[in-house]
Amino acid sequence: MDRRAFLKTGAAFAAAPLPWRDSFAAAGWHTFEVTIRAEVAWPEGASRVWLPLPLAQDTDWQRNLGSQWSGNASRAQILRDGKYGAAMLYAEWPAGERSPLVEVTSRFATRDRDVDPLRPDPGAERLSAAERAFYTEATELVATDGIVRETALKIVKGSRSDVEKARAIYEWIVDNTFRDPKTRGCGVGDIKAMLETGNLGGKCADLNALYVGLARAVGVPARDVYGVRVASSGWGYKSLGTASPVVSKAQHCRAEFFANGAGWVPVDPADVRKVVLEEPPGNLAASDPKVIAARARLFGAWEMNYLAYNFGHDIALPNSKGPRLPFLMYPNGETGRERLDQLEPESFEYKITAREIRA
Repeated sequence: MDRRAFLKTGAAFAAAPLPWRDSFAAAGWHTFEVTIRAEVAWPEGASRVWLPLPLAQDTDWQRNLGSQWSGNASRAQILRDGKYGAAMLYAEWPAGERSPLVEVTSRFATRDRDVDPLRPDPGAERLSAAERAFYTEATELVATDGIVRETALKIVKGSRSDVEKARAIYEWIVDNTFRDPKTRGCGVGDIKAMLETGNLGGKCADLNALYVGLARAVGVPARDVYGVRVASSGWGYKSLGTASPVVSKAQHCRAEFFANGAGWVPVDPADVRKVVLEEPPGNLAASDPKVIAARARLFGAWEMNYLAYNFGHDIALPNSKGPRLPFLMYPNGETGRERLDQLEPESFEYKITAREIRA
């Protein structure tokens, strides 16, 4: 097997035989390792695979410790989406390769987030006018005009600050949406269709996209964060973690809004609805103590048993003539110019595993 290692250097990735960055051992931080193994089961002609990679930039809640890949690809390189910087490992095989295989292992450190948007932080990030415009613009599926703006204006009526608007939208989504177990994968996030049809059911990529779109529609900078859960919940919720080292179907979309003086604030109304539906014994009432606690906690906090990949929308896979993706959160592949089903790891033949690395 051809083996290479890569690490990020500055704003770009470099392919080189470099070691892992040291695991980050400090109070509150946990180090994890996630491996994606992808095979093209029935190759027809040339084959291609795109595997999401951790956030390239370090934050105060996640640090990228590097990745390594192996496999029999004739070409493999790190590519990034030009707009959002979403990083991916791209691999390709020529026609005639019977068993295309690639594996990438990423290490990263995380710590839980808890941000009080009403408490000024002198070191908080500030947004430029261009950044504010970027995080309030529409995407293909996250509209900010028409029924989306009309709905948002009704929700935030009487709210004066961005924080008050963000809170009002959060509460509205928790009260008015529901987690639909029939939705494939994490949903797609077509929020205009959700509002026009009145069907406010879906999963995380639907409900949290609705949060982001409504916030942007009234001028509050907001963004989706796409990733995967990698461990059980330390908060005591069975529904908000994974009980198995195999996390092939544990993808999760989260959300953030920006508050002047506090920076990016984590929220997750979709997970409140997940607690309602899935937390044992299931179908909990809004008045259940578990729901009340989750509702209070998930405005301003995330439990980081989670790997964040990127903030990207409308992702065009490099070297593909297939349609753009609403987001990059799953492994993707093509063979014979046909896109493989990213939501069917058994037929695509990919497997994602996670483990915590303890000192």
